[in-house]
Amino acid sequence: MSSPFDTDSFRTVLEALAADPCPDDALDWPKDRLQILASGGVMKWNLPREFGGWELDDADMLEGYRLLSAACLVTTFILTQRNAACLRITSSPNADARRRLLPQLAENRLFATVGISHLTTSGQHLKAPPVQAVPDGSGYRLTGLVPWATGATSANLLVTGGQLEDGRQLLAAVPVNRPGLQVNDPVPLMALNSSQTGSVRLTDVFVPPEDLLHGPIKAVMQHGAGGGAGSLGTSVLAAGATDGMIRELDREAEGRPDLAEFVQSLRESEQRLVADIRRAVDGSHAAGSMASEIVRRQANSLVLRTAQTWLAATKGAGYVAGHPAERAVRESMFFLVWSCPQPVLTANLRELACVAAPTSELPDCQDAETRDGP
Repeated sequence: MSSPFDTDSFRTVLEALAADPCPDDALDWPKDRLQILASGGVMKWNLPREFGGWELDDADMLEGYRLLSAACLVTTFILTQRNAACLRITSSPNADARRRLLPQLAENRLFATVGISHLTTSGQHLKAPPVQAVPDGSGYRLTGLVPWATGATSANLLVTGGQLEDGRQLLAAVPVNRPGLQVNDPVPLMALNSSQTGSVRLTDVFVPPEDLLHGPIKAVMQHGAGGGAGSLGTSVLAAGATDGMIRELDREAEGRPDLAEFVQSLRESEQRLVADIRRAVDGSHAAGSMASEIVRRQANSLVLRTAQTWLAATKGAGYVAGHPAERAVRESMFFLVWSCPQPVLTANLRELACVAAPTSELPDCQDAETRDGP
């Protein structure tokens, strides 16, 4: 199969996404933009061929995300959450669920999203699990709060789960019209409000066997994920957003030669980041098993620095609400909180606060380009 990105249909997708400013309001769900993705075959990317998908490998998936996020970050973020749901369904041992759901997802007749952070990070410090699962006959009942679900307001299907009293967890594909499932209003965010991200309340929601995807098993999120780009997907969205900002800075620099050296430096950093992501995917990164974490540190640092450079270059105009540079600064902050592992966050905090790492003589802010090695 030739590259899915070297086609007229995909170029049309990118052009259509970039033609108008991405939506930035909680009331403006990007339905038309998601339809643009579907028309270009994007909704088939991570689905098995036997169900009408393209079954792209990790390298192609990441490249696709990078190109899309350079054109519209919020649409691409929504896509990653939809694809995360697809991945959990694809890797499920429940053959009936796969046959029932995957063809509809490939044909874009069904929109799915995930609400799974409470099974890994959100609320894990609480004595009681955020969502409790209780056996009921051959199925289970879920009760609790799913803290984060993107696009549940427009979804047909929510992939979520809960924890049993013995500590085992389960994951299920729950129709959003199931009795007891209430999608709450989206939470007002600093940016990416069009993703309509918010909480979902589950009250005695029944999960029959046909909806069960994984478990019950300890640490269900560590099992059955199948393929997928993992944490590198977050880094590549940051790289794509950076690329989009640098293109805008390029245009700003056309009439301002004083900006050229800064744009060039950021472009070189972005190219190194993309190269490191690709090495992490194919296993050739010098950091080995630490590659994903190191790449995420680099990506967070670069997307933040690029957004602030763009804002500074636009001066007062960029500080006005609604200016693309102002929006880029807000969106760049998302990467500090979206699936950001503690070691990555700590490294970013060290850089921001100019605090030296225990094993380094220089604080990260003075060693930004060399601290992560090749």
